[in-house]
Amino acid sequence: MKLTLKSSLALAALFASTSFAYADCGIEKGSVRILSNDFLALQLVSAAAATCASDTVEVTANLTAEHKNLQVAALSTNPATYTVAVVANGSLVPLLNEGLVRPLDDLVAMYGQQLQPNQLIKVDGKIVAIAFMANAQHLMYRKSILEAAGIAPPKTYEDMVAAAIILKEKGEVASPLVANFKPGWDLAQEFVNMYMGFGGELFEPGTANAAINGEAGLKALAMMKAMADTMAPEYMTFDTNALGPVWEGGGAAMQNMWGSRAGALIDPAGAAPEVAADTVLAGAPTVGGGTIPATTLWWDGFTIATNASDEDAAASFQAMMKGIAPEVAAANPEAAAWLIAGYEPTPAAVGVFETVQAGAKPYPMLPYMGLLHTALGDNLAEFMQGQESAEQALADTITAYNTAAKEAGFLQ
Repeated sequence: MKLTLKSSLALAALFASTSFAYADCGIEKGSVRILSNDFLALQLVSAAAATCASDTVEVTANLTAEHKNLQVAALSTNPATYTVAVVANGSLVPLLNEGLVRPLDDLVAMYGQQLQPNQLIKVDGKIVAIAFMANAQHLMYRKSILEAAGIAPPKTYEDMVAAAIILKEKGEVASPLVANFKPGWDLAQEFVNMYMGFGGELFEPGTANAAINGEAGLKALAMMKAMADTMAPEYMTFDTNALGPVWEGGGAAMQNMWGSRAGALIDPAGAAPEVAADTVLAGAPTVGGGTIPATTLWWDGFTIATNASDEDAAASFQAMMKGIAPEVAAANPEAAAWLIAGYEPTPAAVGVFETVQAGAKPYPMLPYMGLLHTALGDNLAEFMQGQESAEQALADTITAYNTAAKEAGFLQ
């Protein structure tokens, strides 16, 4: 039997502790090499896929928060370093732009009988990815802390900032409000969420011309700065992974966190049972009098590398079908808002589903969106640190985006 897991120690421990048994996945031979982000739901998927390993099937998995920075280079080699890239609607686009993922229609026809129509992500009529969970950043708050201060659960970002100011004055929690404000991808995502909450359009209609340097952009940055003023001094060091321990340690009262992390944060058997029992999940807040949540909807799924052999591609697709089998979702319903057949929403999915029902918009799957996201991540930190104006930060972002978009051929 040939099984290699190059993933985190957490995955190794998970795999060792689960009841998964080596499975007959119907794969004669091949190599399955998975690149993925690293959180519980994806650990479960990879662990289940790994049960397809046999004397003739090798399964490896690299679960890392750096997956987005690795995927284009790793799938550009021939053969690709990874046969499977676990992606989301944002991280799929760079792979599509470079032609690094193969159409999956034939593999779905042969091996995808378990899939539901809403799992089939199509571009130009071809299936390019298989979605298996929904995701969105939404509100989480500590019920006891807000009640003790006489604060009603916030419905808007203005409510959140007002509540944070009260809590900060009381001094009973280290950072009343926390957010994913680490420069780079996370800070850019927070801007996109807020900007769309203010009703902004990221691009001029029908063009690749960025349209963020207007009133909605300035309002979005002003709200992000108002939030930051209530946070602990190290707030720009926090990304999704860093905020988990902060929340579990009782150091925060409110956050807008990914729904994919909710199951772990409300787990009564987790690292902080008292905090978990006191954590309430709700839909994402609105902002500026808007009627839709200031967040974006995401899906997580997988795709198969163009530069994988047909044999490895088939083996990889079959292994991933095992990874996202209905029994995986049934055995771990709290781990994610699964899109898998038979899944019934649990309390951990409340925030995501409230956000969906409130009309949140999907994150744009435009070929040039990744370039704008990168430009935002590279050019907003100086504003947040008070080193330049909001107008200058947006102007710098536009300049950086235009340069990248021209190099990529999206702008003349």
